[in-house]
Amino acid sequence: MGGSGRAIDTGTELLLGQVRDGVATLTFNRPEARNALSDELTPALRRMIARLGNDPSVGALVITGAGTAFCAGGDVKGMSSDPERERTWERTAGEKVLELQQRQRPLRGVFARLPVPTIAALPGPAAGAGLAIALACDIRFAAASAFVTTGYARIGLSGDYGINWLLTRLVGTAKARELMFTADRVDAETCLRIGLVNRVFEDESLRSETAAFAARLAAGPRRALALMKRNLERALDSDFPRALDEEAERLVRAAAEEDHREAIRAFIEKRPPRFGT
Repeated sequence: MGGSGRAIDTGTELLLGQVRDGVATLTFNRPEARNALSDELTPALRRMIARLGNDPSVGALVITGAGTAFCAGGDVKGMSSDPERERTWERTAGEKVLELQQRQRPLRGVFARLPVPTIAALPGPAAGAGLAIALACDIRFAAASAFVTTGYARIGLSGDYGINWLLTRLVGTAKARELMFTADRVDAETCLRIGLVNRVFEDESLRSETAAFAARLAAGPRRALALMKRNLERALDSDFPRALDEEAERLVRAAAEEDHREAIRAFIEKRPPRFGT
Protein backbone atom coordinates (compact mmCIF):
# COMPACT_ATOMS: atom_id res chain seq x y z
CA MET A 1 0.00 0.00 0.00
CA GLY A 2 2.02 2.90 -1.30
CA GLY A 3 5.78 2.86 -1.82
CA SER A 4 7.74 1.73 -4.85
CA GLY A 5 6.13 -1.58 -5.65
CA ARG A 6 5.62 -3.15 -9.06
CA ALA A 7 2.57 -1.63 -10.76
CA ILE A 8 0.00 -4.04 -12.20
CA ASP A 9 -2.12 -3.28 -15.26
CA THR A 10 -5.71 -4.03 -14.24
CA GLY A 11 -7.20 -2.95 -17.56
CA THR A 12 -8.93 0.09 -16.06
CA GLU A 13 -8.00 3.24 -14.19
CA LEU A 14 -10.87 2.51 -11.79
CA LEU A 15 -8.82 -0.25 -10.14
CA LEU A 16 -5.16 0.24 -9.21
CA GLY A 17 -2.84 -2.71 -8.72
CA GLN A 18 0.57 -3.08 -7.10
CA VAL A 19 2.83 -5.83 -5.77
CA ARG A 20 5.38 -5.08 -3.06
CA ASP A 21 7.15 -7.37 -0.57
CA GLY A 22 5.06 -10.30 -1.76
CA VAL A 23 1.83 -8.38 -1.11
CA ALA A 24 -0.60 -7.55 -3.92
CA THR A 25 -2.78 -4.49 -3.30
CA LEU A 26 -5.91 -3.68 -5.29
CA THR A 27 -7.32 -0.19 -4.77
CA PHE A 28 -10.78 0.95 -5.80
CA ASN A 29 -10.11 4.23 -7.60
CA ARG A 30 -13.35 6.19 -7.83
CA PRO A 31 -12.84 8.54 -4.86
CA GLU A 32 -15.24 11.09 -6.32
CA ALA A 33 -18.00 8.44 -6.06
CA ARG A 34 -16.74 6.98 -2.74
CA ASN A 35 -15.36 4.09 -4.79
CA ALA A 36 -18.80 2.81 -5.80
CA LEU A 37 -18.83 -0.28 -7.99
CA SER A 38 -19.53 -0.05 -11.70
CA ASP A 39 -19.86 -2.26 -14.76
CA GLU A 40 -16.19 -1.57 -15.49
CA LEU A 41 -14.80 -1.83 -11.98
CA THR A 42 -16.50 -5.02 -10.79
CA PRO A 43 -15.34 -7.34 -13.61
CA ALA A 44 -11.82 -5.94 -13.28
CA LEU A 45 -11.86 -6.67 -9.55
CA ARG A 46 -13.03 -10.23 -10.09
CA ARG A 47 -10.41 -10.82 -12.78
CA MET A 48 -7.52 -9.32 -10.81
CA ILE A 49 -8.35 -11.13 -7.56
CA ALA A 50 -8.15 -14.45 -9.39
CA ARG A 51 -4.97 -13.48 -11.24
CA LEU A 52 -3.02 -12.06 -8.30
CA GLY A 53 -4.28 -14.58 -5.76
CA ASN A 54 -2.80 -17.37 -7.86
CA ASP A 55 0.44 -15.54 -8.73
CA PRO A 56 3.38 -17.46 -7.17
CA SER A 57 5.09 -14.16 -6.32
CA VAL A 58 2.12 -13.09 -4.18
CA GLY A 59 1.71 -14.29 -0.60
CA ALA A 60 -1.11 -11.99 0.56
CA LEU A 61 -3.77 -9.82 -1.07
CA VAL A 62 -5.00 -6.46 0.22
CA ILE A 63 -8.13 -4.70 -1.04
CA THR A 64 -8.66 -1.06 -0.16
CA GLY A 65 -10.07 2.20 -1.48
CA ALA A 66 -8.56 5.46 -2.67
CA GLY A 67 -9.24 8.58 -0.66
CA THR A 68 -11.43 8.40 2.42
CA ALA A 69 -13.79 5.54 1.54
CA PHE A 70 -13.49 1.80 1.05
CA CYS A 71 -16.45 1.17 -1.24
CA ALA A 72 -19.97 2.62 -1.24
CA GLY A 73 -21.41 -0.45 -2.94
CA GLY A 74 -23.59 0.02 -6.01
CA ASP A 75 -23.83 3.40 -7.67
CA VAL A 76 -27.26 4.42 -6.35
CA LYS A 77 -27.45 7.63 -8.38
CA GLY A 78 -27.00 5.68 -11.57
CA MET A 79 -29.79 3.26 -10.75
CA SER A 80 -32.51 5.65 -11.92
CA SER A 81 -30.77 7.03 -15.00
CA ASP A 82 -28.93 4.09 -16.58
CA PRO A 83 -30.60 3.13 -19.93
CA GLU A 84 -29.13 -0.37 -19.69
CA ARG A 85 -30.70 -0.79 -16.26
CA GLU A 86 -34.05 0.28 -17.68
CA ARG A 87 -33.75 -2.39 -20.38
CA THR A 88 -32.82 -4.91 -17.69
CA TRP A 89 -36.14 -4.38 -15.91
CA GLU A 90 -37.94 -5.37 -19.13
CA ARG A 91 -36.53 -8.89 -18.90
CA THR A 92 -38.34 -11.75 -17.23
CA ALA A 93 -37.79 -12.37 -13.53
CA GLY A 94 -35.96 -15.60 -14.33
CA GLU A 95 -33.57 -13.81 -16.66
CA LYS A 96 -32.82 -11.16 -14.05
CA VAL A 97 -32.16 -13.76 -11.35
CA LEU A 98 -29.84 -15.76 -13.60
CA GLU A 99 -27.87 -12.66 -14.61
CA LEU A 100 -27.39 -11.57 -10.99
CA GLN A 101 -26.38 -15.07 -9.94
CA GLN A 102 -23.79 -15.22 -12.71
CA ARG A 103 -22.32 -11.88 -11.59
CA GLN A 104 -22.24 -12.70 -7.90
CA ARG A 105 -21.02 -16.29 -7.78
CA PRO A 106 -17.63 -15.73 -9.40
CA LEU A 107 -16.75 -12.87 -7.02
CA ARG A 108 -17.56 -14.73 -3.79
CA GLY A 109 -16.18 -17.97 -5.24
CA VAL A 110 -12.84 -16.46 -6.16
CA PHE A 111 -12.32 -15.24 -2.58
CA ALA A 112 -13.05 -18.67 -1.15
CA ARG A 113 -10.74 -20.47 -3.58
CA LEU A 114 -7.73 -18.17 -3.18
CA PRO A 115 -4.76 -19.92 -1.55
CA VAL A 116 -3.46 -16.68 -0.01
CA PRO A 117 -4.81 -14.66 2.94
CA THR A 118 -6.92 -11.66 1.96
CA ILE A 119 -7.21 -8.42 3.92
CA ALA A 120 -9.72 -5.60 3.49
CA ALA A 121 -8.36 -2.24 4.66
CA LEU A 122 -11.17 0.25 5.28
CA PRO A 123 -9.97 3.88 5.23
CA GLY A 124 -13.59 4.98 5.44
CA PRO A 125 -17.15 3.80 4.76
CA ALA A 126 -17.99 0.33 3.45
CA ALA A 127 -21.62 0.03 2.41
CA GLY A 128 -23.87 -2.49 0.70
CA ALA A 129 -21.97 -4.61 -1.80
CA GLY A 130 -18.79 -2.84 -0.71
CA LEU A 131 -19.33 -4.17 2.79
CA ALA A 132 -20.00 -7.64 1.34
CA ILE A 133 -16.62 -7.54 -0.41
CA ALA A 134 -14.91 -6.61 2.84
CA LEU A 135 -16.74 -9.42 4.66
CA ALA A 136 -15.60 -11.92 2.01
CA CYS A 137 -11.96 -11.21 2.89
CA ASP A 138 -10.24 -13.28 5.57
CA ILE A 139 -9.34 -10.27 7.73
CA ARG A 140 -10.62 -6.70 8.03
CA PHE A 141 -8.75 -3.66 9.34
CA ALA A 142 -10.47 -0.29 9.76
CA ALA A 143 -9.42 3.30 10.25
CA ALA A 144 -10.77 4.87 13.42
CA SER A 145 -13.07 7.15 11.42
CA ALA A 146 -14.45 4.36 9.23
CA PHE A 147 -17.97 3.00 9.50
CA VAL A 148 -20.03 0.33 7.79
CA THR A 149 -23.67 0.01 6.84
CA THR A 150 -25.59 -2.70 5.07
CA GLY A 151 -27.51 0.09 3.35
CA TYR A 152 -30.02 -2.05 1.47
CA ALA A 153 -33.09 -1.17 3.54
CA ARG A 154 -32.55 2.50 2.70
CA ILE A 155 -32.99 1.81 -1.02
CA GLY A 156 -35.64 -0.91 -0.74
CA LEU A 157 -33.40 -3.86 -1.62
CA SER A 158 -32.76 -7.14 0.21
CA GLY A 159 -29.00 -7.61 -0.21
CA ASP A 160 -26.59 -9.18 -2.67
CA TYR A 161 -23.03 -10.49 -3.05
CA GLY A 162 -23.58 -12.89 -0.15
CA ILE A 163 -23.89 -10.22 2.51
CA ASN A 164 -26.65 -12.03 4.46
CA TRP A 165 -24.63 -15.29 4.61
CA LEU A 166 -21.33 -13.56 5.39
CA LEU A 167 -22.72 -11.19 8.00
CA THR A 168 -24.59 -13.96 9.85
CA ARG A 169 -21.44 -16.05 10.17
CA LEU A 170 -19.35 -13.14 11.41
CA VAL A 171 -21.62 -11.50 13.97
CA GLY A 172 -24.40 -14.05 14.59
CA THR A 173 -27.98 -14.20 13.44
CA ALA A 174 -29.48 -11.66 15.86
CA LYS A 175 -26.95 -8.91 15.14
CA ALA A 176 -26.97 -9.64 11.42
CA ARG A 177 -30.73 -9.19 11.31
CA GLU A 178 -30.52 -5.92 13.20
CA LEU A 179 -27.86 -4.58 10.84
CA MET A 180 -29.75 -5.69 7.72
CA PHE A 181 -33.20 -4.50 8.86
CA THR A 182 -32.06 -1.06 10.11
CA ALA A 183 -29.13 -0.22 7.78
CA ASP A 184 -27.71 1.73 10.72
CA ARG A 185 -24.18 3.08 10.58
CA VAL A 186 -21.78 1.08 12.72
CA ASP A 187 -18.61 2.87 13.79
CA ALA A 188 -15.18 1.25 13.77
CA GLU A 189 -14.98 0.60 17.52
CA THR A 190 -18.38 -1.09 17.52
CA CYS A 191 -17.32 -3.16 14.51
CA LEU A 192 -14.31 -4.30 16.52
CA ARG A 193 -16.44 -5.15 19.55
CA ILE A 194 -18.93 -7.30 17.61
CA GLY A 195 -16.24 -9.06 15.59
CA LEU A 196 -16.93 -7.44 12.24
CA VAL A 197 -13.37 -6.11 11.95
CA ASN A 198 -10.17 -7.53 13.43
CA ARG A 199 -8.30 -4.34 14.31
CA VAL A 200 -8.81 -0.58 14.32
CA PHE A 201 -5.94 1.85 13.63
CA GLU A 202 -5.59 5.61 13.63
CA ASP A 203 -6.54 6.96 10.22
CA GLU A 204 -3.00 7.99 9.32
CA SER A 205 -1.50 4.61 10.19
CA LEU A 206 -4.06 2.23 8.64
CA ARG A 207 -2.20 1.77 5.36
CA SER A 208 1.24 1.26 6.88
CA GLU A 209 -0.08 -1.11 9.55
CA THR A 210 -1.96 -3.13 6.93
CA ALA A 211 1.11 -3.29 4.68
CA ALA A 212 3.28 -4.53 7.55
CA PHE A 213 0.76 -7.18 8.58
CA ALA A 214 0.26 -8.38 5.01
CA ALA A 215 4.04 -8.55 4.45
CA ARG A 216 4.33 -10.69 7.58
CA LEU A 217 1.78 -13.15 6.18
CA ALA A 218 3.44 -13.11 2.75
CA ALA A 219 6.75 -14.07 4.36
CA GLY A 220 5.16 -17.04 6.11
CA PRO A 221 4.85 -20.71 5.07
CA ARG A 222 2.60 -20.18 2.06
CA ARG A 223 1.63 -23.80 1.44
CA ALA A 224 0.71 -24.29 5.10
CA LEU A 225 -1.34 -21.07 5.08
CA ALA A 226 -3.16 -22.21 1.93
CA LEU A 227 -4.05 -25.55 3.56
CA MET A 228 -4.98 -23.75 6.77
CA LYS A 229 -7.31 -21.44 4.85
CA ARG A 230 -8.96 -24.44 3.22
CA ASN A 231 -9.57 -25.97 6.66
CA LEU A 232 -11.15 -22.73 7.86
CA GLU A 233 -13.38 -22.47 4.79
CA ARG A 234 -14.56 -26.06 5.25
CA ALA A 235 -15.36 -25.32 8.89
CA LEU A 236 -18.31 -23.26 7.64
CA ASP A 237 -20.08 -26.14 5.92
CA SER A 238 -18.62 -29.40 7.25
CA ASP A 239 -19.55 -31.49 10.29
CA PHE A 240 -16.89 -32.04 12.96
CA PRO A 241 -15.90 -35.65 12.11
CA ARG A 242 -15.39 -34.76 8.46
CA ALA A 243 -13.47 -31.62 9.43
CA LEU A 244 -11.15 -33.74 11.60
CA ASP A 245 -10.50 -36.18 8.76
CA GLU A 246 -9.78 -33.45 6.20
CA GLU A 247 -7.63 -31.56 8.70
CA ALA A 248 -5.49 -34.71 9.18
CA GLU A 249 -5.04 -35.09 5.42
CA ARG A 250 -3.89 -31.51 5.03
CA LEU A 251 -1.52 -31.70 8.00
CA VAL A 252 0.25 -34.67 6.41
CA ARG A 253 0.54 -32.71 3.16
CA ALA A 254 1.95 -29.69 5.01
CA ALA A 255 4.45 -31.88 6.86
CA ALA A 256 5.89 -33.03 3.52
CA GLU A 257 6.65 -29.46 2.42
CA GLU A 258 10.09 -27.84 2.54
CA ASP A 259 8.63 -24.97 4.58
CA HIS A 260 7.96 -27.40 7.43
CA ARG A 261 11.51 -28.72 7.33
CA GLU A 262 12.89 -25.18 7.27
CA ALA A 263 10.74 -24.23 10.27
CA ILE A 264 12.12 -27.18 12.24
CA ARG A 265 15.71 -26.29 11.33
CA ALA A 266 15.12 -22.66 12.32
CA PHE A 267 13.63 -23.71 15.65
CA ILE A 268 16.62 -25.93 16.46
CA GLU A 269 19.11 -23.27 15.31
CA LYS A 270 17.25 -20.53 17.21
CA ARG A 271 16.80 -18.25 14.19
CA PRO A 272 13.89 -16.88 12.15
CA PRO A 273 12.74 -19.26 9.41
CA ARG A 274 13.42 -18.40 5.78
CA PHE A 275 10.46 -19.71 3.89
CA GLY A 276 10.56 -20.13 0.12
CA THR A 277 7.89 -19.04 -2.32
